[in-house]
Amino acid sequence: MYQRLRDLREDRDLPQRVLAELLHVSQATYSRYESGGLDIPSGALIALARFYHTSVDYILGLAENPTPDWGDSPGR
Repeated sequence: MYQRLRDLREDRDLPQRVLAELLHVSQATYSRYESGGLDIPSGALIALARFYHTSVDYILGLAENPTPDWGDSPGR
């Protein structure tokens, strides 16, 4: 999971600071999310999935496809 967070961020050439601002946490806290030193709250996972247009399952390593097919799911 932690490597996926880093890969998603680095693939977009974003510094940790940008994601920290999105989540309203310090850069140090976000760094600990990426390193596995701190569990990521569910609200932050949801925000990251929305930001990256992927699923929480992908971030958590439960899905291999980073671009899920949500079809006609409610709320999408």
